[in-house]
Amino acid sequence: MDKYTACVWPRLEPFLIGVLPATPPSKFSMHYLRKMACYVRTRDGCFPRLGWHMWRHIACGKLQLAEELAWLYFETFDLLMPRSAEQRLEWAEALSQCCTPKELDRQRCKLSVDTLQFLLFLYLQQLNRISLRTSLIGEEWPSPRSRSPSSSSERDTKINSQNKNWDDQAHLTFIQTHLSELLELLAEPGQLSSSGQLLRDSQLTSEALESLSLLLEGSVSHSRTVHPIHKLLSRSPLQSQAGFSKLSRSYSLQQFQGFLHQALCLNPFGMSTCSESGKKLAWALQVEGTLKKAKIFRNAHMAPPGSRLLLMSQVCKQTLAKDSEKLNNANIKLHRCSEAFIYLLSPLRSVTLDKCRNSTVVLGPVGTSVHIQSCENVRLVCVAGRLTVGGSSHCTIHALTPTRPLLLPGNVSLTLGPFHTHYPTLEDHMASVGLAVVPNLWDQPLLFGAEGSATDTGCYRIQPPAEFYPLVIPFQMEGDNCEIPWGLPADYQKAMESREKTIEDWQKTVKEAHLNKVQRRQFQALVEQKFHEWLLETGQRQELDSLLPPALTPSTSVDHWPSSHTSNSGTTVLKEQQPEQAMGRAPTVC
Repeated sequence: MDKYTACVWPRLEPFLIGVLPATPPSKFSMHYLRKMACYVRTRDGCFPRLGWHMWRHIACGKLQLAEELAWLYFETFDLLMPRSAEQRLEWAEALSQCCTPKELDRQRCKLSVDTLQFLLFLYLQQLNRISLRTSLIGEEWPSPRSRSPSSSSERDTKINSQNKNWDDQAHLTFIQTHLSELLELLAEPGQLSSSGQLLRDSQLTSEALESLSLLLEGSVSHSRTVHPIHKLLSRSPLQSQAGFSKLSRSYSLQQFQGFLHQALCLNPFGMSTCSESGKKLAWALQVEGTLKKAKIFRNAHMAPPGSRLLLMSQVCKQTLAKDSEKLNNANIKLHRCSEAFIYLLSPLRSVTLDKCRNSTVVLGPVGTSVHIQSCENVRLVCVAGRLTVGGSSHCTIHALTPTRPLLLPGNVSLTLGPFHTHYPTLEDHMASVGLAVVPNLWDQPLLFGAEGSATDTGCYRIQPPAEFYPLVIPFQMEGDNCEIPWGLPADYQKAMESREKTIEDWQKTVKEAHLNKVQRRQFQALVEQKFHEWLLETGQRQELDSLLPPALTPSTSVDHWPSSHTSNSGTTVLKEQQPEQAMGRAPTVC
């Protein structure tokens, strides 16, 4: 029999979605996680499933974390777990029916997570720590007096701007460097010495190996089929290489660690590979001189679920729109986009906006997280499982989210407003990713600090109703929804009605003026002049001009990226608009 060879690599999503892009609490060091690993195996309600009640006891009573920070990590881990859309909708409905903090806590106590995988998840938070060797061996459990001072805002901002959540090389290096400690967290207490170190003949159980599948997956002998690590090692030849004993039904930890060191490689579906060999996308709407540096790549044609990526980099002075199955459940990164208007109207897995400026981004429902980092003057409209913002300034975010928006250090002049747009298939897309209308915590942000929530609320404001205007998606699409299904908060709805009343009063005043034909033409010309002056002053003219459909040219060497036209598959993505519709018209004098 030919010798099997295995390639094993770090999974993308635990790093991309599971690791918060900020400094982790100091008590997530190996010293305290090792103690927690022993503690959970000796207490009821902790192993093999860890419930919220016991995790809160450990986090708040032992690790001295704030309760809202403990829930943040527990909730983030649950967001990472594979659950059906129906299960997530049922959970959202249960939360929405909680009227008091006591009822909410009772509902949270029904949630539990895999204990060993949660330990790995907590250890993984060290990915964005500046130094992984700064923790000192301290007392049995940290006391309030022993809390180390929280990191300075300057250091936190630096970490946020240089986070490694998308860096597949950093993921591989992290696993290679810390493999022994990760395996130690999975070992049973009897496999450890009195000092907490692994014994030479330590064993790893099959259940522990299954937990390791949170982090690792791979393939055999250059096969295109991807398996989690525990299923990959179900083949006898690989079991032998990894040190599996049929008598003990476990793995020699020393041999297993050696096997992984030889098998570990870069994720073949990561950002590095996608940038180098992913399928390049083109689109219909192109402006001369603005796309020379733009790059749009995807790997959906070759990647398994959970590893589908789309990279859009350096898109400048463009309006791009996409509604396609090629985007469904993709992890998307928008990098250094400038003066762009981007509409991605499909159900998505996660989205990151990195170093974008002066742009508008409208997203379909995002099942897990939307992260904004190092952006300036960006307007974002989204429905998302979680919203995270760090190191960004003068951004306006209109969101619907069942979790509290997480504001990391380094933000300046953020504006939070209610979700304020719709498109015909919005409700269907929300249902497909398990997002409901309630609960909606868009206006209850959590200011993040490594050792607890921060208290400075000066980095954001809630948008005043007087400044609120709904967003109209400027395309025709097929579907049933023609309005925001859940309506607007009362104050914002009242402001909208007041504004509509003002327009009606203005139209009535004009009508009652009884202008003759010459006066009407003169008045209409004046209104149109002021309207176009406003378009130029506010920058709206650029957006309207970019909606004009250009002459379409066929392309056979790249995937087509449709904008305001019919896709190759025959499904209408975005129908053509007439030039006068795209350009916008001044209000008509009645």
